[in-house]
Amino acid sequence: DILVDGKLCDCDIVVDCKVGDPIPLEVKLTNWSKHSVGPFALTVTPYQDYQNGVHNYELQDAITFVGSNTFYIDSVKPTKDSVYFGALLFLYTGDFYLNIKFHEDTCSRELPLSWFCLPSVHIRAVEPV
Repeated sequence: DILVDGKLCDCDIVVDCKVGDPIPLEVKLTNWSKHSVGPFALTVTPYQDYQNGVHNYELQDAITFVGSNTFYIDSVKPTKDSVYFGALLFLYTGDFYLNIKFHEDTCSRELPLSWFCLPSVHIRAVEPV
């Protein structure tokens, strides 16, 4: 599950956030497999989609992370949850998306396939009222 500003995100939801306010980001992973998985890293990368097949990942002047955009996970035990917290700060208005990628250690076991099907996160940064 992915929560932005406390709101559960799925492919049909757009989360509205205010420019200049830190926005909490929560990624909850549940390991439904019969073995522990890890170590691995989870990286959150914001981008803009120009709707013509072009994605802009050069957003360092528009979005910043409070802390790091990469979470390092030692392991997630079978049938257990692991939750990771971060925050985003939007500096400009616009529609943004989050790309979440996993980086698996080559000696670890395979990550659950469901983790590669995380929902697309669409965030609309708006001017504060």
